[in-house]
Amino acid sequence: MPHRVAVLVLDHFAPLDLGIPGQVFWSAESPSGEKLYEVVTCSPGRRPVRCSAGYSVLPDHDLDVLGTADTVLLPGIHGGQVMRNGTIGPGLRDALQGHERIMSICTGAFVLAAAGLLDDRPATTHWREAARFSALFPRVRLDPSVLFIDDGDVLTSAGVASGMDLCLHVIRRDFGAEVANRAARRCVTPPWREGGQAQYIDRPFPDPTGATTAPTRAWMLAHLERPLDLEALAQHANMSVRTFTRRFREETGLSPSRWLAKQRVDHARHLLETTDAGVEEVARRAGFGTTVSLRQHLHAAVGVAPLTYRSTFRAREVTRTGPAARG
Repeated sequence: MPHRVAVLVLDHFAPLDLGIPGQVFWSAESPSGEKLYEVVTCSPGRRPVRCSAGYSVLPDHDLDVLGTADTVLLPGIHGGQVMRNGTIGPGLRDALQGHERIMSICTGAFVLAAAGLLDDRPATTHWREAARFSALFPRVRLDPSVLFIDDGDVLTSAGVASGMDLCLHVIRRDFGAEVANRAARRCVTPPWREGGQAQYIDRPFPDPTGATTAPTRAWMLAHLERPLDLEALAQHANMSVRTFTRRFREETGLSPSRWLAKQRVDHARHLLETTDAGVEEVARRAGFGTTVSLRQHLHAAVGVAPLTYRSTFRAREVTRTGPAARG
């Protein structure tokens, strides 16, 4: 059986948020073309639910389908009781308890928080609603600067399109990088995006007629195996170190060193998943230089050593009886 994702739709739902899981998870296929996820949609009492764009949808299921799901997903909402005072009804609260994995897109995190599922845990939501969220749910360790947070059985994402980032991350976690990359190509979206939500927060933008760090970022990606110090990067961009650092952060939300470390970790993960290269060779090709440095950075990013990561996430032939399917 494919992995079942149950999407719980509430009044005032965000239209794009509802469409994302059906499209992204539907795009995940095994190398032989088998669908790896089944997406079902429900609402309390299977009643019609209305969105902020002026139309309603009629889900096929009521809340009972949540008990058959491997993953429950809450799209964002634009208003309603939970956005005003941080509360939900007891029936909905009970329905959200005890699931193997539950996730939210954008302001769907308000519903998870109102159900008590985010207490004393890290989470994110749309940057524009961060102040309201923190006031309503002070126990949640909110981080509005990231695109998504994976806290094991509870995952939250930032505003709107970051729901795609989160769904692709879940596919990668369930079935490996190659499956997620194919799904991303089908959706015509990057498998991952650089930086975090901080780059989208309202603030003065760089002068569009001025210099950009984009060509240097592309050059960095093409030469990850080389030593890339800040002075050399600034020289490549034809900027002073101070200007380069400022523009780089404005354009990516990260410092050059943090951005570079993330790209190297991502490349090392890809090599571990898709090649037979030894750990020493992976460290060299990803630009870490030594296996010790690779282990330190990979452990900081995903919590495991290189060989453990490879044994867990190595791309493989995926079938309907794979590890993410329902028993």
